[in-house]
Amino acid sequence: MSSTTGIPQTRPLSDTELEGPALKKQRLENDIVADMKEPAVEACAKDDMEAVVSLGPAKQQQGKGVKHKKKDKKRKEPPLPEPCSAADVLYHEIRSLLGKDVVDEVTKAGKAFHSPFQYGDEVEVKIESIGSGGSGIALAPNEKGPWAIVVPFALPGETARVRIGKSDRMHSVATPLEIITKNTELRDDSRVQCKYFGSCGGCQYQMLSGETQLDLKRDVIVRAFKIYSKLPESAIPEIQSTIESPLVYAYRTKITPHFERPPKWAKKDEVRPGEQPPWLKIGFNVTNTNSTMDIEECPIATPVLNERYKCDRKEIIENIFSYKKGVSLMYRDSLDPSFDAEKMMSPPIDRLSEAFTRHICVTDQKGLAREMVGDYLFEYTAGSFFQNNNAVLPLLVGYVKDLISAMEYPATSGRPTHLVDTYCGAGLFAISLSSAFDKVAGIELSQSSIESARRNAKLNSIPEEKISFLSGEAQNIFATVKDFPPDKTVVVIDPPRKGCDDLFLKQLLKFRPSTVVYVSCNVHTQARDVGAIIRETEKDGEGKRYRLEKLRGFDLFPQTAHVESVALLRAY
Repeated sequence: MSSTTGIPQTRPLSDTELEGPALKKQRLENDIVADMKEPAVEACAKDDMEAVVSLGPAKQQQGKGVKHKKKDKKRKEPPLPEPCSAADVLYHEIRSLLGKDVVDEVTKAGKAFHSPFQYGDEVEVKIESIGSGGSGIALAPNEKGPWAIVVPFALPGETARVRIGKSDRMHSVATPLEIITKNTELRDDSRVQCKYFGSCGGCQYQMLSGETQLDLKRDVIVRAFKIYSKLPESAIPEIQSTIESPLVYAYRTKITPHFERPPKWAKKDEVRPGEQPPWLKIGFNVTNTNSTMDIEECPIATPVLNERYKCDRKEIIENIFSYKKGVSLMYRDSLDPSFDAEKMMSPPIDRLSEAFTRHICVTDQKGLAREMVGDYLFEYTAGSFFQNNNAVLPLLVGYVKDLISAMEYPATSGRPTHLVDTYCGAGLFAISLSSAFDKVAGIELSQSSIESARRNAKLNSIPEEKISFLSGEAQNIFATVKDFPPDKTVVVIDPPRKGCDDLFLKQLLKFRPSTVVYVSCNVHTQARDVGAIIRETEKDGEGKRYRLEKLRGFDLFPQTAHVESVALLRAY
């Protein structure tokens, strides 16, 4: 069932994007599938080319007949990756595997980008570890010197024959050609439910059991806090086991396949009606590349999305020559918005009624999408950010609520009575946690998100005197809640992948709430920010210092390497 007929609303790719295939989007308005790609390879500086320089009439005459020799310039290596980026995380993991002193010595010698391999070389390697991005990491054979090889879809202990691709700082990225010796304790290829697995960049872990995936995701959190928090080991609590998703396939409620315009040399009269030309690829990126591969369906997407996508593929194929630019599509699973939302929420609520069971596919970026999370109804713009695994959201929200209610509070302040939901979006945490507080405020920079949140509060019959949504200014974001008592206030932080900037953290510490719950889609920036909060307050007086009390992951995206993380900080 679909919300519209014909080709879905599309977003033309820009001229810059057209230089290469369309890329999947990342979160915040971001798509997690693309986020699982390995980092793009940094390009080494090219040798300077000789150029004829015009010196002007006088100097030209003076230098007439004189040959200028090309100056030898030392090749400059690219700077280190952006801290906490995927490239930076991989660099730290490679540095750990090769040895810090070894990497520092090679870097000092100016050879960090001197790959011992040629592009296309085939080599046999043994996988030593698995990175946070889900790829195996191997050491180059001894005669090749200190160098790492990143191999997607390979597991620790396995021996693989691989083809070397692009090289970067201290490593090359390779394509696995054959797993010679399998790690049978971990790998079971019969678990794989997608015929594109091993080529598509969307999933990394389909050959693993659910338990193994959860363990690997916990390890990602452990490593992230060890490297990026800069906290002593004693300041980091034992990280609890990762909470699994009730659905491990058919859970993803948003996908963004894409395709490119016909190449200039393609001729319409050479393609039979309804036949897909070999150059047309509609789907997602090949792992570790910007190339699109043709994908007919995605098993981690919900059935309603695949149903609509299959229909649209046929129409795109038939009309491909009408496209002048590449296109990024969007498919969002939604409860049917044709039902009156206010009547839906009027008691008694019949959860078995068609209004609560009929799902449709929304393809308009500006269209209305609707979801139930526990007992609460949320409406939002389909192209805006909302978590893409509805099955696990009630567990995530419930966990945050339990964290807050289960804590022991000082007799002087008692339980927290006020909640501030920063980066509140459509109001997920503010509304879902509202029953536990006397006053709730959601803060967002986006006015359109604020409008959605206000409507959602009304849909869920939360009175205006209890909950408010305010558009904060980046320079003074907590000014809107200056009447909230800090010692009785909980602040929930759920930022984009880049985490919190210094300006936000300074304002948070100035406000100094009694409790902070940090929900993150990027555990590396979370670790950085949590560490900064604790270090900044460690010399403050009683009740002003922060301590990390709980840390736990959630598997919002099974079959992928991604992990969501929840951290609880309390002032003491």
